[in-house]
Amino acid sequence: MASGEEVHVDVDGRTLRISNLHKVLYPRTGTTKGEVLNYYARVAPVLLPHLADRPVTRIRWPHGVGGASFFEKNVPAGTPTWVRTATVPTTGSRSGSGTSDTITFPIIDDLATLTWLVNLAALELHVHQWTVGRNGRPRNADRLVIDLDPGEPAGLHECCRVALLVRDKLEQRGLAARPVTSGSKGLHLYAGLPRRLPPEESTALAREVAEELQGEHARLVTATMTKAKRSGKVFLDWSQNAGSKTTVSPYSLRGRERPLVATPVTWAEVEAGAEDPLGLEQFSFEEVLGRVQERGDLFAES
Repeated sequence: MASGEEVHVDVDGRTLRISNLHKVLYPRTGTTKGEVLNYYARVAPVLLPHLADRPVTRIRWPHGVGGASFFEKNVPAGTPTWVRTATVPTTGSRSGSGTSDTITFPIIDDLATLTWLVNLAALELHVHQWTVGRNGRPRNADRLVIDLDPGEPAGLHECCRVALLVRDKLEQRGLAARPVTSGSKGLHLYAGLPRRLPPEESTALAREVAEELQGEHARLVTATMTKAKRSGKVFLDWSQNAGSKTTVSPYSLRGRERPLVATPVTWAEVEAGAEDPLGLEQFSFEEVLGRVQERGDLFAES
């Protein structure tokens, strides 16, 4: 197939026009658009439940990860009529103040929508910690997230050590955390909330945990966003719980040099990473597919 040739495929009863299957999106590994589409199709059974009812912000790399990328929140021109969308107010907007104060997001609740967006080179899928109802209206947050972001020379090993501390703090508050490698440098910790909270309340809770740990482990942990103060420490980013913020979804690819994935892991794996600097590493998409086949969805609610 020539690089620009198109094919028409049937996905769950929808006919999609797919182009440039042989285009290399990850030059270092030679990973093609066709391989990326295949990954998302195969991981969809465990990915889609975690995208359900969550507006999706995409990061697109039209020319591969060696080229420019851009964030996209609104649905693009030419969006098929069958794609589910949700029009929500932007942060601080006034009710009824016009379309400029709203964003119309896609909702990825089926394989056809997922495939259509990935065909647009949307490698990364980022979601909020809140969902929308069937009427499209935003609901309060149903989960908490804390992003553990290491400042060099700290790395995933230090993130694993801090993750165990965060787990204990959340357990003290009756919350059970689930770890996900970020597919970049760090870890994400999610905890389902027993009741939905306004984003400002879930943000305050995450900040409380971060600041407690900063006070108790000042040499290892920082809750301060200033990058100059992160060197050798793990930044506990509590701000991703804000209503306007998003976090890359579990099972999403990352637009890094290699096709790494935000990967759910077990606490035993995190403990191994805390003990040994090589005990836990970021996972490639091939490894993730093998893990899902062998272990199922480690991010599923227990």
